[in-house]
Amino acid sequence: MIRVFLDASVLFAAAYSTTGASREIIRQGIRGRVKLVASELVFEEARRNLKFKAPEAVPDLETFHQAATIEMVRPSREEIEEAMVYTADKDAPVVAAARKAEVDYLVSLDREHLVEVSEVVQRSGLAIVLPGDVLKKTRARKG
Repeated sequence: MIRVFLDASVLFAAAYSTTGASREIIRQGIRGRVKLVASELVFEEARRNLKFKAPEAVPDLETFHQAATIEMVRPSREEIEEAMVYTADKDAPVVAAARKAEVDYLVSLDREHLVEVSEVVQRSGLAIVLPGDVLKKTRARKG
């Protein structure tokens, strides 16, 4: 089973829109087709951003948190500090948690700091992809 770490941007998008790849990844996690992994910090960031930008979507985020079996990971201070060497400080806890969880993919919508940022990809050893990329992989495994 594919293991995916969900960034706050993906959780935000999944709660905000009933359609799209981010929401579909959550659905696949609920159905047991992918293993969802996150951290409390990621959920808190998504919750904070939704409260500010789209408060009506907060209940959907809380439903995901309860309905999906999400493995929660908490990186150590040392793991975060190591990730801070090659990624933006705000993203270091996300990268550190994804590394600790040994996921197949770190899924994010953050193209500026994570997706397609070669130094972060190379130094973390993570496959950092967009939600649609994960859906392509899951569909390829089914077929």
